[in-house]
Amino acid sequence: MEFKKEVLELLAEICQDDVVKENPDIDLFENALLDSFGTVELLVQVEERFGITVPITEFDRDVWNTPNNIAAQLADFK
Repeated sequence: MEFKKEVLELLAEICQDDVVKENPDIDLFENALLDSFGTVELLVQVEERFGITVPITEFDRDVWNTPNNIAAQLADFK
């Protein structure tokens, strides 16, 4: 499976909403799809599923705010 698609699947699980796959430019924080607990869960799952460690200090809400941005950021960490 394509990496971006896998990231979108993971986000859909964490946000409990398929809108993240339908609209990958949706702002997850503005639309209350992701909060601080979800962010921690996302980073834990990213490490478990993809073996990518993202320090919480690298997580900037303004950069990691949409599914597309998250997939792009994670691709840079790969």
